[in-house]
Amino acid sequence: MWITGKAAVKAAYKQVFAYNVGDGKPAWEPIAFPEKICAVTPDKTADDKIVVAYMSGSSDRAKCNKLQEIDLATGQKGWSEEVADGDLFDSTLSLELSLSGNTMMVGRSQSGTAYDVKSGKKLYEKKKYGDACFPAGFAGSANKLVQVASCGAGGNNAHDELQGLDPKTGKVLWTYKYEKGWRIARAYSVDPLVVYATNEDKKVWNISSFTSGGKVQEQVGVDEDFAPECGWAILERDLQGCTGVAVAAGTLYLPTEATSGANEIVAINLTTGKEKWRTKSPADESMMPLKIEGDQLIAYVQPSYDAGGQIVSIPTGGSSHQPAKLLQNPQGVADIENSFYSKDIDWVDGRFFISSTRLTGNDESKEKLMLAYGK
Repeated sequence: MWITGKAAVKAAYKQVFAYNVGDGKPAWEPIAFPEKICAVTPDKTADDKIVVAYMSGSSDRAKCNKLQEIDLATGQKGWSEEVADGDLFDSTLSLELSLSGNTMMVGRSQSGTAYDVKSGKKLYEKKKYGDACFPAGFAGSANKLVQVASCGAGGNNAHDELQGLDPKTGKVLWTYKYEKGWRIARAYSVDPLVVYATNEDKKVWNISSFTSGGKVQEQVGVDEDFAPECGWAILERDLQGCTGVAVAAGTLYLPTEATSGANEIVAINLTTGKEKWRTKSPADESMMPLKIEGDQLIAYVQPSYDAGGQIVSIPTGGSSHQPAKLLQNPQGVADIENSFYSKDIDWVDGRFFISSTRLTGNDESKEKLMLAYGK
């Protein structure tokens, strides 16, 4: 889901839909693709462009290799390209698209191709390097790009590596090796770089913040069951597939897991790895960090069976971190709001948007796609 000043745009199955942010009426005609959409740029460019990838056909052998740029302002199609296959075992059965400024990285299972997002021109390739290190995932921000590589798979020296790349050229700026047994699972933030890694054998996790030169600045030392909502990353790494986590001004904000009732949001100092403060959800439902606006943390409080959700702002500085209500969603649609199990959420210009990220594909029934609230 992408929200511009005028339109809320959503990809669903074989189409991209746009609705006016003010009244929900169609902003432009839906764009239809011959086959299903299989990957998108999670963010839009600075000038409101996105790229979607769609399948080459509908058979089992079809690949996720057709790229199409779309202008979110007009619904016009821009450039289109076809992604070439990689080497043996390096398939385009599924792709991941990441943006860093005007560079779009297309990640295959074991390599990546960078394109200029404005022209569709190919910029460079990221391939196997060193001791059998294969690119396994990418994550981008406005002007930073990182690559995760899987090295020495199956051997005694199997490990993951993290690399900072120059988005324009693909040049490696720094490399950080994780120890054997650790898997880089998520990038909670790219600038500053905050990485969540897991060790299945030891059943432990680690959150580390990195300096711009690729050195570990600090590890989070808060022992808590954190519960950001992360998508399913089965085939790919999906490094940036988490909602409910925010990073700004050297602070990481994470929601705790609630066994029942209210949870808390914990603010963690990335320089020391220690807790700065925590605040409890104002309702008997979980509260998730959404984004930072100025000196306020914006959070979403989940709906309950008899009350709509709410958007709250939490002061990040000072001594009181009491949530203040910005928007109370009406009770009349609490049932519908509550039934978005797999969802994308955003708060833009005082409006709250929630959309489904998984459709069942039952042809007989209509499925809810998006819900928007405003004052």
